[in-house]
Amino acid sequence: MTTSRDDLVAHLAEQARCIRRHVVRIAGMSDCHTGGSLSIADLLAALYFHVLRIDPANPAWGGRDYFILSKGHCVPALASALAMRGFFPGEELTRHLELDSLVPGHACARVTPGIDVSTGSLGHGLSVGVGAALGVRMDGAANRVFVLVGDGELQEGSNWEAAMAAAHHRLDGLTAIVDRNMYQTGPTEQMMALEPLAEKWAAFGWSARAIDGHDMRQIVEALEALPFEAGKPSAIVARTVKGQGVSLSRHHHMDRFSPEQMQTALSELGVE
Repeated sequence: MTTSRDDLVAHLAEQARCIRRHVVRIAGMSDCHTGGSLSIADLLAALYFHVLRIDPANPAWGGRDYFILSKGHCVPALASALAMRGFFPGEELTRHLELDSLVPGHACARVTPGIDVSTGSLGHGLSVGVGAALGVRMDGAANRVFVLVGDGELQEGSNWEAAMAAAHHRLDGLTAIVDRNMYQTGPTEQMMALEPLAEKWAAFGWSARAIDGHDMRQIVEALEALPFEAGKPSAIVARTVKGQGVSLSRHHHMDRFSPEQMQTALSELGVE
């Protein structure tokens, strides 16, 4: 039976809602980087439930696409997507930040099945992605490389060195996705202005598109169109809202919800 585009979009939107519910439950049990985790839920749903070539039964499968969460503190959302895809049991999410947990406070390849690169020091993920894409080319392989970066971390100079290198080497198997939620410890444009952001990527030799990062149809269309141009790396600037879907987390970096707050947040996400 062929799934229509409307059905696909609805299915992925529901997966994003489930990711957000997991994030809220994690925040009800431990400190949690809620705001940025909630803003990337739609992007992760499209990647992990539609786009990425992965094998949950064999996380180290050589033919997999590589995904790097450069904003590694938002691992609650990534771990939720991985658990939902079957990389590890969902109950492990309840042990976030516990000793020997599969879900530590930042993305950790050593302990979490399905995570390829340990991240947390902002500004490093794109450089690793450039190296991975170069390695794939050297091997004559078909693996694609996706790097999800935060907008605040684009104030780190290493990102733009990586952007130059990717364009210089014509790495069209590399995609950078920017979580453009406009907020870090304060509004990004007050801390260190980034606009015009899509034009900056284009000026560095990338093929760039700006989309609504909460419109699943736009997300799917952009990801399905990769690479945007042969011989150029692709950049997707996804406009998002920090804390999307949960009013208590709007523009928040981190939360720890009381039982009442957690129930309020879950109610906003459709849980009775």
